[in-house]
Amino acid sequence: MFQIMLAGHWPVWILLVISVVALALIIERSVALRRVKILPPNLLNELMVLVNNKQINANVADKLEQNSPFGRVLAAGVRNVDSSRELMKEAIEDAGAAVSHDLEKYMTTLGSIATAAPLLGLFGTVIGMIEIFAAQGPTGGANPAQLASGISIALYATGFGLAIGIPALIAHRHFRRLIDTFVNDMQVQAVRFVDMVHQGRA
Repeated sequence: MFQIMLAGHWPVWILLVISVVALALIIERSVALRRVKILPPNLLNELMVLVNNKQINANVADKLEQNSPFGRVLAAGVRNVDSSRELMKEAIEDAGAAVSHDLEKYMTTLGSIATAAPLLGLFGTVIGMIEIFAAQGPTGGANPAQLASGISIALYATGFGLAIGIPALIAHRHFRRLIDTFVNDMQVQAVRFVDMVHQGRA
């Protein structure tokens, strides 16, 4: 394997670095985007108990902000709990936009790896093929077995690029869908929070 990588020229070494980066990003996102960390299941119910008991204050908002991304969204509503429905919803939407941006951390990098890895592998194969045919010389006295071996080694670069790009693409789409689901659920629960707060005043 090491000899194949040596024969695969410099694009293969770049692919090796990219594969390590992609693996690290997939592990990091898998840990960071757990539902229990993003949307704690009982957070809204616990907050509504405090609202009903009139125990809402700045300290509650600070604790919510440090609790989770969803807590940051609810904290924006808590800080505007005495405002009108429109102002409260606007504050929550602004916080939600910031949280959504944070959840998409590293997604651009992972998507770029999914796109670039197969192309870089193909580039490595092209370089290898050019060097193989250039080494044959104008006489045409090539050894077929040696030529076939050189071509197979050159094609490893494309295979390596695809082996990196396909999992990265699958992970990117999975995480993107996960983030969209989290953002949608946060919006739904935040609207419930606003409605319950203002319903209690009616």
